[in-house]
Amino acid sequence: MDAHDWDRRYLDQPSPWTDEANRFLAETVADLEPGRALDLACGEGRNALWLARRGWSVTGLDFSSVAVDRARDIAADEELDARFETIDLRHWTPDDDFDLVCVLYLHLAHSDLGPILAKAAEAVAPGGTLFVVGHHIENLEHGSGGPQSADVLYTESDLADWCPLAPARLERITRQTPTGGTAVDALLVAHRRRTPE
Repeated sequence: MDAHDWDRRYLDQPSPWTDEANRFLAETVADLEPGRALDLACGEGRNALWLARRGWSVTGLDFSSVAVDRARDIAADEELDARFETIDLRHWTPDDDFDLVCVLYLHLAHSDLGPILAKAAEAVAPGGTLFVVGHHIENLEHGSGGPQSADVLYTESDLADWCPLAPARLERITRQTPTGGTAVDALLVAHRRRTPE
């Protein structure tokens, strides 16, 4: 799906996702001191806004202008420290670093996704955290929901290959979907070492 497809999807189905953060992200940041966060492929800002409500200064990027406008409106209404920009991540280059970089359910051809995740890792500040989760290729046969094309799904091994940071957590996980089904995901959490004093 391209940006126009996602714009139509958001227009046809306002707020298709829950307002709560992804539970694996919430677990990952539970013990982190709020700092600067970057949410790539943020959609309507579900996770970015959740982080901002908990004291993070957040930047969210997505290629759907409809989704970005909605996230901006919520951030403005709640006076949150969150800004959102419309950008195609295939043409994005990090120009800053962040204490937390999140990539949730970004599904593109591997030739595009690999470089994006490498740049996401590049945007992690010393001592910072990279969090990536998305639909596992096994979800096609053993899960529900998500993209139905193997070309945009991946495994833990794929994430390890694309991420230049050593993973602290790398695994196949399952979760319950809002409709009562089970989804299969691949999860990576990695940290950039602090530079010596």
